[in-house]
Amino acid sequence: MYEVFLTDDEPFILEGLRDALDWSSFELEIVGTAENGRSALEKLREMRADILITDISMPVMNGLELIREARSIYRDLHVIILSGFNDFDYLKQGMRLGIENYLLKPINLHELKATLEGIIEKLDSRIKGSQDWLQEDIGVLRDNIVNRWLRGEIGPGELHERAEMLGLDLDKEWIQVALGEGSFHKEDLRLELHRLAERDGLGIPFTDRDGTAGVVMFPEHPEQGEKIVRELLDLLHSALPGEDIRISIGDVVSGEEQAGHSYEQAKKAMEFAFIHPKLELLEYVSLANHLLSADKSLSLDWSDYAKLLAAKETDRMHAKIDEDFARLAEAPGMTPSRLQNAALELILHLKLELGAIKKTTETELIREDTARRVMGAETLGAMTAIVKEIGEIAVDSLVSDTKSPVIGQILAKIHENCAEELSLKSLSAKYNIHPVYLGRLFQKETGDSFSEYLNRFRIERAKELLGNPALKVNEIARMVGYWEMGYFYKQFKKHVGVSPTEYKSLLQA
Repeated sequence: MYEVFLTDDEPFILEGLRDALDWSSFELEIVGTAENGRSALEKLREMRADILITDISMPVMNGLELIREARSIYRDLHVIILSGFNDFDYLKQGMRLGIENYLLKPINLHELKATLEGIIEKLDSRIKGSQDWLQEDIGVLRDNIVNRWLRGEIGPGELHERAEMLGLDLDKEWIQVALGEGSFHKEDLRLELHRLAERDGLGIPFTDRDGTAGVVMFPEHPEQGEKIVRELLDLLHSALPGEDIRISIGDVVSGEEQAGHSYEQAKKAMEFAFIHPKLELLEYVSLANHLLSADKSLSLDWSDYAKLLAAKETDRMHAKIDEDFARLAEAPGMTPSRLQNAALELILHLKLELGAIKKTTETELIREDTARRVMGAETLGAMTAIVKEIGEIAVDSLVSDTKSPVIGQILAKIHENCAEELSLKSLSAKYNIHPVYLGRLFQKETGDSFSEYLNRFRIERAKELLGNPALKVNEIARMVGYWEMGYFYKQFKKHVGVSPTEYKSLLQA
C-alpha cells in the first residue's frame, strides 16, 4: 500500500479529499495532513510518503517551496498540485519541479483518479525495477567474488566475509568446477544453467571473465561430480532442444583453497572441444591422460614447439612441422585420421602455449572452421600448410604485441584524460579511421573492448582517489569521467565487488 500526504490551508478541502475517494481501493493510505507548507515539511521528515497532494497558495510556506524541500527528503516523491488559480506561471513552475498534474479547484474527481492511477503504475514499475536491479547487483557481486576466489585474487578472510554477506556457503569438503558452452544461444544456455543450479541446489552459479557460464559444485564424495553433470546435461537438453551443449569439468578437489585448480582444469578441458567436437562432457583428467599417451605414440615433442614459439622462430617452426609430419606419414600403421588428430593436437598445444605466454585466453588462433579445414585437407601437404599457417599466426601474435601508433596514442589519451568524454566515434573521427575497424583493432591489441578498457581504467583511477579523505565520492566520479552516479556505482561494484562508499570506508578504517 502506498502512502499519501495531503496539504491545504482550508480544513474543509482536507476533509473533502479524505471522503471523496475510497483510497484503500487504490491501495493508497492517507498517512498525514497539514494546513501549511512548514507544518507539512516537519511531518514529512518523520514519516514516509510516496505521493504529496498540495495546495499552492498557503501561509508560512507555499506549495512550490514545500515541493522543493520535500524532494530533498524523498527524491522520488510524486506530487499533485491543487490550486484555485488558473495561473500559467504557477503551472510552469510546477512543471519544472516535475509534478504529475496541476488540478484546479473545485477538483474533478475523474481527473484526480486518473492521475492517481498513473502514479500507482509508475510506483509499481519502480518497485519491480528495483527488485530487478537488486537481483542484478547480487549477481554482479557474486560473479566478482567467485572469479576472484577461483583466480586466487582474494584472501580467505575477505572471501568468507563476502561469501557470508551474499549467503554463499563455502564450508564444503569437496569442490568441483563445471563450465558450460552452447553452439548457438549462449545467453539462453547461461541463464538456464544458472537457473537449474539454483533450483536444484547444485552449487554456486557464476559467469567468468570470459563470459562463460559455470557452477562451483559441492559433491558429497569425489565420484558424485560426474553423475551430477550428466544429469545436468540431460536437463539442459530438455530445456534447450537442438542446442549443441558441452560441459567441461576440472578434478574434484578438497578444500576451498584448491578450487582455482579445478577451475583452471575446466577451462583447459573446454579447449579439447576443438579435437573432440562431439563430446558433451569434457573431463580434464581423462583428456589430459589421453593426450599424454597420444604424445608418446605419435612421437611429437610438444616442448620443441613451445620453445620455437617463445623464440618467435617462424621458419624453424615451419621446418619442424614438415619434418615431423613427413616422418609420421612413414610410420608403420599410420592412418590419415591419426595424422589429422596429430595436426589438431599440435594446433591445440600452440593455442594453449600462446595463452600461457601472453597470460590471456587466445581466441583468434583457432577459428570455427579450423578443424573442418584440417579434416578436409586432401593431401599431406595441404594439411601441413594449414598447421604452418596457424603456427605463423601464433608467432605473429607475439611479434605484434607492440601497440600500433594509433592505439598507443588512444591509450595515452585515456591514461592522461580519462575524465573527458571518450568514445570510439569521436576518436575514429580524430584519427580518420572507421569506428568499427578501430574497435576491432583496439580489442586485438589490448584484449579488451574499448568500453571495457575505459571503464576498468576509470575504476582503478577512482580506487586511488578514494584514498584521499578530502574528496567526496561524487567529486571522484566526475574526476574519472562518470557524470551519472548510478552508472558509476554499477561499474564500481562490477569491478571491485563493493560500492565506492564502502570501499572508501574500508580504506579509512
